[in-house]
Amino acid sequence: MLFMISVGATFLMTKTLAWSSALYLGFTVFCIWSAVDAINNLCDADLDALSDPSRAEFTKRLGKLGMLIMGAFTALSLALGAATLLPFVALSVALGIVFGVLYSVPPFRLRKTAYKPIVNFTVGAVPVLIVAAFFNVFSADVVSLILLIGVTTSVNSLWEDLADYASDSHSGSRTVPIIFGFHKGLLLTISLGYAMIPMMVFVGLLFQLGWVYYASLIALGTFVSLRIIQKRDTLFNHRGKDTERLHRLGKVLARDFVVTAIVFTLSLMVSSLLKINPVFP
Repeated sequence: MLFMISVGATFLMTKTLAWSSALYLGFTVFCIWSAVDAINNLCDADLDALSDPSRAEFTKRLGKLGMLIMGAFTALSLALGAATLLPFVALSVALGIVFGVLYSVPPFRLRKTAYKPIVNFTVGAVPVLIVAAFFNVFSADVVSLILLIGVTTSVNSLWEDLADYASDSHSGSRTVPIIFGFHKGLLLTISLGYAMIPMMVFVGLLFQLGWVYYASLIALGTFVSLRIIQKRDTLFNHRGKDTERLHRLGKVLARDFVVTAIVFTLSLMVSSLLKINPVFP
């Protein structure tokens, strides 16, 4: 997903099919994400044992190889950033790694706190920031794109918290759904998801994206809305009863949002491509 974000952002900022730069920046972002994900796997094996046993078992089987993979991706990310000879690109790459450490590594481990969405903001914002720094473009529309992608990953982190509610509760985490309660956290996350739609439309208008972008927004909004209407009784008439059913709904909606985020990212990349090279004149 982050690879597609980088490619799409490159097309939007250069207004050309700069494939070589797009692929280079996309690969750099992929390496950063891989390094951060490896750090998370190593440090969160205890949590994954409850929420994702297969992932925890895979990390355990890797052993010292997991540390080598993490170190290799971290070094490659920093090297790719330094190879551009652009200080702000190198700084942005390093920033992504630093926030990955703050997210997972003790004693920080912000992944277990209410600050997790703020840290996850950087997961989406840093890739676009790297592209902006590479081309030295920091206009109002680019800043809006950075904010949009950052907010998207922040909301996605709330869905992750809902899906991991049981393991987070068991481990003593203080994520937003645990602080507010699962039901209120679910309603809050849904509300934030809908609140993103005007921002998505605004970014589309700034970059003058075509009908494919807006058609995808309508389709995604309709998809989520139909799911909520279908499960409205569980969602809105919950009075502390049948919490298991509510938790199952949270996991379903969390999966739906992952699909929604991927499709939105894909539509953004395709729309940026079509803006430069339209299929229909």
